[in-house]
Amino acid sequence: MILSLPTVTVLIPLVSLAGLFYSATVEEGFPEGCTSASSLCFYSLLLPVTVPVYVFFHLWTWMGLKLFRHN
Repeated sequence: MILSLPTVTVLIPLVSLAGLFYSATVEEGFPEGCTSASSLCFYSLLLPVTVPVYVFFHLWTWMGLKLFRHN
């Protein structure tokens, strides 16, 4: 089953938000204890930042290729 782009666009932030809420309720040292890369808390804060940056640069590259090809 392949998910469509609008579905993935809505689903990823919701999963990231759920991970953030999970870490906020389970971790005792949240957000002070989020500095270790081995904790779940670290990744629940990293994922919401990484996904929009990846999408932005992916679309930037795609637009650059489209403009380069047509000019």
